[in-house]
Amino acid sequence: MTTTTEPLSATRTGAGAERAFQLLRTVFTVAPIVFGLDKFAGLLTDWEAYLAPWVNDLVPGTAHQAMLAVGVVEVVAGLAVAFAPRLGALLVAAWLGGIIVNLVSMGAYYDVALRDFGLLVGALALAALASDRPRVRR
Repeated sequence: MTTTTEPLSATRTGAGAERAFQLLRTVFTVAPIVFGLDKFAGLLTDWEAYLAPWVNDLVPGTAHQAMLAVGVVEVVAGLAVAFAPRLGALLVAAWLGGIIVNLVSMGAYYDVALRDFGLLVGALALAALASDRPRVRR
């Protein structure tokens, strides 16, 4: 049995990249918006528990008010991915980097920090895929 290796065609590779782009764009639009809105509803978790004391000391107001501000930023980040994926993905990646620093500095929630690192890499992959797409003029 002989096998031949053919190079992937540009069309096949391009179609896969397009599917990956659409999947990542959808996830990085929906997830930040849902998590951001939940900062107001508090259905998923006690968000204040994830705020490092030193961060709480830096921001004005209470931890709850800080989490409300975080929620607004997350909703804006999700919308940025939806409407400007190149920049939005970088905004989400930077935001996730901040979350990771916050969590690791607490000496807790390393599992969540590791998950967020994976998400950060996914956001950077989205930014890379978005940069290869032609710009759409409105």
